[in-house]
Formats: sequence, C-alpha cells, structure tokens
Amino acid sequence: MQQISTIGIAGAGTMGAGIAQVTAQAGYQTVLFDVNQQVLDKAQAGLDKGLSGLVAKGKMTEADKTTILGRILFTTNVEQLKADLIIEAIIEKLDIKQQLFQQLAGINGDHAILATNTSSIPVTQIASKIPNPSRVLGIHFFNPAPIMKLVEIILGVETDPALAQQCKTLIEQMGKTCVMAADAPGFIVNRVARHYYVEGLKIAEEKVADIPTIDALMESSGFKMGPFRLMDLIGVDTNFSVTSSIYNLFHQDGKFRPSRIQQQKVDAGHYGRKTGRGFYKYE
Repeated sequence: MQQISTIGIAGAGTMGAGIAQVTAQAGYQTVLFDVNQQVLDKAQAGLDKGLSGLVAKGKMTEADKTTILGRILFTTNVEQLKADLIIEAIIEKLDIKQQLFQQLAGINGDHAILATNTSSIPVTQIASKIPNPSRVLGIHFFNPAPIMKLVEIILGVETDPALAQQCKTLIEQMGKTCVMAADAPGFIVNRVARHYYVEGLKIAEEKVADIPTIDALMESSGFKMGPFRLMDLIGVDTNFSVTSSIYNLFHQDGKFRPSRIQQQKVDAGHYGRKTGRGFYKYE
C-alpha cells in the first residue's frame, strides 16, 4: 500500500475545515481547497479561532497552533489539490461530486485515494464514473469533525478492502473511532438518525408540542441536543438535503418523507447557526 503523507480536502465549509483541522493536528500536510475565496477565508479565520481556543484552555501551545496552521495550504486553485488521499466535502449532489473526482483523478493519477464525506449518496454511484474505482471509498466524519469521535468507513462495490482497512487505520491513528459500513443509503448513522429529525418535525407539524418543548423533552431524556437545536447546528439546509436524498434513494418510502416545515426554512434562507436564524434565532 502507498504511504499517505499528504491529505487534500475539497470543500472548505464547516465539514471540510473541520476535517482539515483534524488532519493537520495529526501531523499531515494538508491542502484545503474551495472555489470560493470568501469561504476559504472564513475557514482560515475559523481554524485560527478554534485553535486559539485550545491554546486558551491549555490543550496546546501557541507554537503548536502555528505549526498546525503552517501545515495547511489554503487554495482556490484545483491544480494544487494534489495529495495521497483526497477527502471530498462538497455539496450533496451526485453529478457535481462525480465531476470533481473525475477532475482530481486527472490531476493526481491512479495512485491517489479518493474519499467522499457524503452523508447519504451511495459510494458506488459516486465511483461509477471514476477511473480505477477500487481506490474510491467513503470516509464520513460527523460535525464538528475535531470533536466528534465517530467516523464511518464505507466500501463501495469496487472498493479495495485492503485500501479501506488502510484508511481505517489512518483515521484511528488520528484519535477517531471507525466503524465499517456497507454501501446503503444513509449508511448507519444517518439512516438511524433520520427519524430523530423526521419524527420531531412531524410532531411540530401536527402541533402536538412546540419546538422548544420537543427539544427540552429529548434533552431531558438524555440526548445531548434536541432535534431542532441539532439541525440548526448541522445546517437546516444540509439536513434537509440529506433527508431528501435518503427519501429518494429509498424510492419515496413515507417514513423518510422530508418535512414541509423544514422546506419552508430552507426556502427562507434560515439555515441555522451559520445564518443567524433557523428554528431558533442566534446573535
């Protein structure tokens, strides 16, 4: 197996930036790419702030922070996205992911491992248009990536099992807990979690209880965050996109039906914490 010393991240949104922090903290030279300079600037500022918080808590030194940030190349030039392992964390649209991977395959050649952070799209579908699909797999982090320990490793039909095991070992060495998942819609976590959101939304739609009450009930039952606070953290738009994807992949099975309430929030641009307003308002 090829040695992995450089890791590329495609997409500098919340997930991509978080994954870049994880890989850079683990000692890997990291290339963080996004087509949008503003998104890249926001990611850089967010990483600086997040690492400064760790310095303030005594979890690392200022020198450590400087070294970690120094390992990350921020770029809008896709030609610079050359690495041994590339993790895609862009929009949840199959054709766009396939186009990106086709482009990256041309830039990097057959040796590069291509991984997707998709929440719901089958890896086999993404890999179907990529040269040498045996080197394509899913490496699915959870938000916020620097904090959440769980990572799903997903094998497509063509994925080389030895390569998947190599990636599992690599991610575990970064301090994560990996589970191997089959290539089914939503994999493990998002398939199970879908009903946490969908049923909460149905209760709100039917006016059985209001949103703060639903959240309070779930939190008093032991959940860290209620479904609506969690959707605001993840991104209402992102959560809605994943639900819609899983709904369609399961041939419109009613139990995965997206919510009209959530659709309305997305239409209004109320995406949660990142826009200052979702199911709740934020300063």
